[in-house]
Amino acid sequence: MIITTAELFKAAYGKFAVGAYNINNMEQALGLFQGHITAQAPFIIQISKGARKYAGVKMLEAIIRACDEIYPEAIYAVHLDHGDETTCYECIDSGFYSSVMIDASHESFEQNAAITRRVVERAHAKGLSVEAEMGMLGGVEEHVSVDEKHAMLTDPDEAKAFVDQSGCDSLAVAIGTSHGAYKFSGSQGLHFDRIAEIQKRLPGFPLVMHGSSSVPKAEVEKINSAGGQLDPSARGVNESEFAKAVPLGVTKVNIDTDGRLVWTRVHREYLRDNPKDFDFRKPGAAYIQAYADFIVQKSIALLSAGTLAEVRTAIAASAA
Repeated sequence: MIITTAELFKAAYGKFAVGAYNINNMEQALGLFQGHITAQAPFIIQISKGARKYAGVKMLEAIIRACDEIYPEAIYAVHLDHGDETTCYECIDSGFYSSVMIDASHESFEQNAAITRRVVERAHAKGLSVEAEMGMLGGVEEHVSVDEKHAMLTDPDEAKAFVDQSGCDSLAVAIGTSHGAYKFSGSQGLHFDRIAEIQKRLPGFPLVMHGSSSVPKAEVEKINSAGGQLDPSARGVNESEFAKAVPLGVTKVNIDTDGRLVWTRVHREYLRDNPKDFDFRKPGAAYIQAYADFIVQKSIALLSAGTLAEVRTAIAASAA
């Protein structure tokens, strides 16, 4: 069941974080739904500009609609990830999305707020929520590319002023995460003091963590042992930090890179171990199960596992 992102955030705030996962194909979607049914957790499906170009808008929507029929128990929202203004309007007008993210974080404060305000007005007229971003994360993910030296943490006072001026419904904040498999180096980690300061200025307001994959060392090692050449020193967010961020207002956590690592590991290992096989359905099926298992573990770390019945009750009460 597709619900609004606002409904999901209302049920989650301060209790758990909603995992937001990008999909590009059928196998990802099936693993995503299976994993969340097993975990009994709500979730957000994210569709990026890159996914829309790769699979096609109609194909992605058809895959999601099919999964919705196959897994009627699932509760989730559909979200545009890192959209520009034009793509946001396309998604708003489509009637399929629960929310959109306008990413104008590369612009000046004034421009970012003005662009976001335009998208908010268009989205709110259709009952959709808008996520915006302040601060800049380092790393590379799809069309998002920021050098480490240009990455910057979100200023709490500016965050408050930005929300007031833009009218956005949730805010992606730069608090020590990074995009892609680039990830952390040294002893860098989440800046909980910064999150707490932002929450003080925006009490009850949903905060979003982008670039929150953990890049497990074991996963990287398995990929490299099967012929990959990933940076063995790359690492991401320690999963134990998710639970610490929830009481501070972090309500949505974006996870993409880890799903790609699972896909790469499963396929590299299968092709290595079965060099005579050319039935792509076998590694595809293995990936669906592996991704579902991965989703269960992420849901536990996000504190969202086992909350599906509670969310369903909250939605029903809100509609009554």
